[in-house]
Amino acid sequence: MTNSMLPSLFGKDAPGFPAFRSLQREVDRVFDQYRDFLPGVTANGDLDENGDLVPKIDVRETDKLFEISAELPGVDEEDMNVSVSGNLLTLRGEKSSSHEEDEEGYRLVERSFGRFSRTIPFSFDLDGDKVAADFDKGVLSIKIEKPPEIAAKSKKIEISKAT
Repeated sequence: MTNSMLPSLFGKDAPGFPAFRSLQREVDRVFDQYRDFLPGVTANGDLDENGDLVPKIDVRETDKLFEISAELPGVDEEDMNVSVSGNLLTLRGEKSSSHEEDEEGYRLVERSFGRFSRTIPFSFDLDGDKVAADFDKGVLSIKIEKPPEIAAKSKKIEISKAT
């Protein structure tokens, strides 16, 4: 039996050859150092594999509704769309910004553009009349009323201290 110089299929280095761990650490360090300059790669993971923005969301459930908040800094209200189709809630939009400086000896123009889309599945069909959305200071808040049959099935279980 030969001693392979390649990592095994299970992610462990070949016996007696720890170079792959060292190589992986070095590659990770380089990507971390230059992450801001690489298209489609961000430290906080807010871009998908196509370079499109992926808004961060929080989902909260109460007895009567679902509350969703999405962080959309720099997005204008008229550049976003909230829609329902069957059991899917979809947030879509575009973000664009531009900055220009024109001083003696130099001119600086910076522009950034990005689309975003986020689809959230539910276990029931959504009624568009029971969905409300508002936008304030870069945060989109959505409230979805639970259908009566879903709300009735929900029961909070009290947790007591062990004795």
